[in-house]
Amino acid sequence: MRLRRPVLAATLAASVAASASPCFAEASKPIPVNNPPAQQNALIDLLALMSGHCKTLKVAGRTFACKTVAYAHGDTGRVNFAVAVDDPTDANHVVSFSGENGKRADDNSYELPIDRMLLNSKDRPKVDGLPVPAEQASTGVCRQTGNFAARKVNDVTCSATDSEGRRYELLFVSDGTPVSVRRIRQSSPSIQDPFK
Repeated sequence: MRLRRPVLAATLAASVAASASPCFAEASKPIPVNNPPAQQNALIDLLALMSGHCKTLKVAGRTFACKTVAYAHGDTGRVNFAVAVDDPTDANHVVSFSGENGKRADDNSYELPIDRMLLNSKDRPKVDGLPVPAEQASTGVCRQTGNFAARKVNDVTCSATDSEGRRYELLFVSDGTPVSVRRIRQSSPSIQDPFK
């Protein structure tokens, strides 16, 4: 698990500053992406790695297991719940539920509206040696229960549908290990930052 975390962190860094083009969300079939590239040059300023397992992980109708889940906050306020997919044919398979304007209902719950899916695989173009994910316009929501500031997360649930009608689902349950929170660089906090 420790070896996978730096790889996920590096992949997430490349993911946030990504542009779009087709990718492989399944090991065998490409998912066509019909969105123009986003003009975004955000950098991750905070990363929280969670230990546990995925009770559910569905990517465009196909079921997978996961290696780990991370919360990545960009310095422009964009947030990703990134899932390192346990895909024996692709060590770079990462799926991220991405959105802005997340809110806390209370100290133990956080909700993020999803407006795009970031799809990454070994077949994606690379920048600085790391695959750059494709972006697919989507609608949905992620909900996290627990408290990042206390380094305790109970679960993360996400559900999204992309503009082509493909569904993505996540139910991640923590194993109780404290969340590893890393402030990578200082930036202005976004509204409703869950780490306050």
